[in-house]
Amino acid sequence: MAETESRGAEATMIAEARTAFFVVFGLLALVWAVQLGNWSDGGALSVQYGIRPHELASLPKFFTAPLLHFGWAHLEANSGPLFVFAFLAAYRGVARFLLLTVLLSVSSGLAVWIFQSPNSVTVGASGLLFGLFAYVVLRGIFDRHLIDTLIGLVMAASFAYLVFGALPGAPGGVSWLDHLGGLAGGCLGAWLLRDRHPGGSTATAAPAGAAKGAPSERSALLKELDDLGL
Repeated sequence: MAETESRGAEATMIAEARTAFFVVFGLLALVWAVQLGNWSDGGALSVQYGIRPHELASLPKFFTAPLLHFGWAHLEANSGPLFVFAFLAAYRGVARFLLLTVLLSVSSGLAVWIFQSPNSVTVGASGLLFGLFAYVVLRGIFDRHLIDTLIGLVMAASFAYLVFGALPGAPGGVSWLDHLGGLAGGCLGAWLLRDRHPGGSTATAAPAGAAKGAPSERSALLKELDDLGL
């Protein structure tokens, strides 16, 4: 029975990872297609659908600005890391990833809308990228999931330099507020979207030979953690 359940869990994870790959690939394809249209129109889409601070009409553009870029170099710089972080965020559940994407669009867009200087226009997927980075780094800790924790450590060590892009005076004329809002949203998302019951049901069966009704060590540990609200 346990072996059958294990195989079923592996098959489910593989199916979710495959779905995540195509969803993330589709997202990147959409961003590139939008940039092609933006480029052919001389960048008019960026001006029209970018975020303008303090303007109420810009609030819905929190969801269009991440799809737009001011040039091919801007898009190319975002595409590789965005694909990696988006896939790692989505491989254990696309629905959760989509909710996270909405949250990051709002958090990064809101930071720009409130704090960015007026008479500016902000576009780009950088806010999503920074938010996904924070989510991937923290998710395993909040979920108490060993594999995701290890992935988070590797990503933190490999892309730690990204944090400097969310500090005032970030080079290259980028919107550090967009990045900072994304990071904050990623941290919040890792907590809000955490797995409340990691490892499945806490009522796991006792090992063979154990007294009937005696809880297993794993069940007891999970119950203690759950009682602490972790």
